[in-house]
Amino acid sequence: MATSRNILREETEILYTKGRSALSDYHLIAAIGGITSAQAKAILAAENYSLAALAKYTLHDWMKVGGIGEAKATALVLAFEMGRRRIREPEQKKIKICSSADIYQMMKADLLDELVEHFYVILLNRNNQIMRKVRVSTGGTSGTIADPKVIFKHALENQSCSMILVHNHPSGNLKPSEQDKRLTRKLSEAGKHLDIIVLDHIIFTDYAYFSFADEGMM
Repeated sequence: MATSRNILREETEILYTKGRSALSDYHLIAAIGGITSAQAKAILAAENYSLAALAKYTLHDWMKVGGIGEAKATALVLAFEMGRRRIREPEQKKIKICSSADIYQMMKADLLDELVEHFYVILLNRNNQIMRKVRVSTGGTSGTIADPKVIFKHALENQSCSMILVHNHPSGNLKPSEQDKRLTRKLSEAGKHLDIIVLDHIIFTDYAYFSFADEGMM
């Protein structure tokens, strides 16, 4: 008898080595329903390989298929329902960054009135549109540690083309510390080797900001 671990082995290997787009329709059905690839192929063939037809299946319809009980039928119905809702959801417009002021305004929601330091990385695509905003670390009133390995791990996982570093100074001091300068240089050099450009490093305070790029320090 095929175990759930054995059933998922093929799909997991494809997912990790080739990516999710390489998974066929029957792979997805097999993984979600916890059935074999052969069973999934048969289900698709019975509906002329139409996902639209399978999306209309009720719990009762799925449970008519051999090997699919209530739990597996529920998982399949909910997966198709999630796909339906995803299509219905409007595409969110990505924010494009054109200047250091754009970053400062955007980060106010996260950093205004903060009493301790936080370090963020803003990940961008080729069009300088924000892909993701990540808080890398949180420290005390006088500093926080930003690990380059963690920063570039996020950048690589999100396939970003560039990034902007942001951290706040609760004291209101806009002058970058020597540690700020060293970290900026270190990350900029590492980014060159990985083809991920560090565009700027913003020091945020409640009333103003400092931009390494604007000051010619990148």
